[in-house]
Amino acid sequence: MRIVIKVGSNVLTRPDGKLDVTRMSSLVDQIAWLRKEGHEVILVSSGAMASGRGEFKVQGARYKVQDLDSVEQRQLFSAVGQVKLIGLYYDLFREFGMRIGQVLTMKENFEPGEQFNNQRACMTVMLENGVLLIVNENDTVSVTELMFTDNDELSGLIAMMMKADMLVLLSNIDGIFDRHPDDPEAQLIRRVERGHDLSEYIQPEKSAFGRGGMHSKYTTAKKVQEAGIRVIIANGETEDILKRIIEARGAMLEDIKFTEFVV
Repeated sequence: MRIVIKVGSNVLTRPDGKLDVTRMSSLVDQIAWLRKEGHEVILVSSGAMASGRGEFKVQGARYKVQDLDSVEQRQLFSAVGQVKLIGLYYDLFREFGMRIGQVLTMKENFEPGEQFNNQRACMTVMLENGVLLIVNENDTVSVTELMFTDNDELSGLIAMMMKADMLVLLSNIDGIFDRHPDDPEAQLIRRVERGHDLSEYIQPEKSAFGRGGMHSKYTTAKKVQEAGIRVIIANGETEDILKRIIEARGAMLEDIKFTEFVV
């Protein structure tokens, strides 16, 4: 099975913006297990900008980041943070003897044509040679008009381009609820059939460090579901969530909390 896993910034970073090494290590352990079980994995990883921002917070007043405009800050943070992020992934996956490859892409690369075909060919040959793909947007050169809405959108495009069997969107909540998740009466919506409209339940809030939110996850999930790909929205902070999703094999077990868009 070919699985695309998108992990959000709020899963990978601590409240101070630094990378959460313990949680990243847990994610790597689970992906290594998936590979051992014979699954192909493409990891769409956020966290670069949040990590870069945290790096400059550490440095304090030595740098005048506040004098840069929003685009310059995004470029600076992502350039610094991407190095930290991929370096940590390299060290963690190396413990399992796994090769990783980084793919930085832009929205224009998903338009039909030569760039789309080249990108798909590159990712295909990496998978064929046992390389774990780690994908992110190339924030250092992307401009606002050509940016992905967020990495939820990017992961959906990757899943469809690579004809994945499953897309897993890891956030910091368990899935889609029938009211605000903070409401004690809120109930998790566990199964979403094709054509079932949940837009009335979607909250507009975005995450603390990322550009996305549940609205973008829902929009991505519906598009990918219509393409015939199973989609899971789950809490990346839940212990062994990836292993538990795979081991459930479609069973709606009460102790495993996630929202599934079925095909």
